[in-house]
Amino acid sequence: MTIQQIAPLYTAVATAENGRDGRVSTDDGKLDVVVNPPKEMGGSGAGTNPEQLFAAGYSACFQGALGVVARREKADISGSTVTAKVSIGKTDGGGFGLAVELTASIPNVDAATAQDLLEKAHQVCPYSNATRGNIKVELSVV
Repeated sequence: MTIQQIAPLYTAVATAENGRDGRVSTDDGKLDVVVNPPKEMGGSGAGTNPEQLFAAGYSACFQGALGVVARREKADISGSTVTAKVSIGKTDGGGFGLAVELTASIPNVDAATAQDLLEKAHQVCPYSNATRGNIKVELSVV
């Protein structure tokens, strides 16, 4: 597999302290959150967790990619939403892995058009490009 090369337009910087049971903050101070393992993984669940942060980033990025595709296709995606469900679980090799479900609601287009827009956005979205071939990503329309 060829490693994708980019010409950076922006670089986000975040620093974690104490891993999954600590704090994550960005260098510009716009994000500063307590992270704790969820109760389902034996933690307190008091703070957010890396999977929620990834789901937030992926859903926002994918919604942006959907907008790019919609403009190209001249499709009306006003009022649309994208929800990302990020699951974490054990892999066969003894480590941990992720799986993602992306669900979109696009009220102003028919189901076939919505699915086509999702498939095309999946080719544009940087998160999709970063995860392709590495984790399972399912796309669906509601």
